[in-house]
Amino acid sequence: MAISAELLEILACPQCKGEVHVNADESALICEACRLAYPVRDGIPVMLIDEAQRL
Repeated sequence: MAISAELLEILACPQCKGEVHVNADESALICEACRLAYPVRDGIPVMLIDEAQRL
């Protein structure tokens, strides 16, 4: 399930409040500023800093 463009416009990194974008296989949202990847599970972004993986 793809993340809608409207949702991506309102989502922000919870750590720095910067923009996030979808990775190539749509399994995570990436914050380039913080170098964090927030997982997407069942089409739902998990925007918790504790759940993010370092890039």
